[in-house]
Amino acid sequence: MAEPSPRNIEFLYDVELQVVVVLGRARMTIRELLALQAGSVVELNKLAGEALDILVNDKVIARGEAVVVNEKFGVRLTEIVSPMERVQGLRD
Repeated sequence: MAEPSPRNIEFLYDVELQVVVVLGRARMTIRELLALQAGSVVELNKLAGEALDILVNDKVIARGEAVVVNEKFGVRLTEIVSPMERVQGLRD
């Protein structure tokens, strides 16, 4: 029986992964969380215009900027995280 080639990964193409785009994060107390109402503003830890993080299975794989395409939000990739950074992220 022949061993599959390590470069033949086509059998993985249909595996679904969770992709998340992070605009920013905030920490708040339960009191602050319960005080939120329609119109409340939550200050995030990122500055306006700063790159968004794109995560796959909770690991940053790229960064990008928000765009609107056909009246839907999307993200334009501006940077792919290097393989070395991705490996270092696995240790976190």
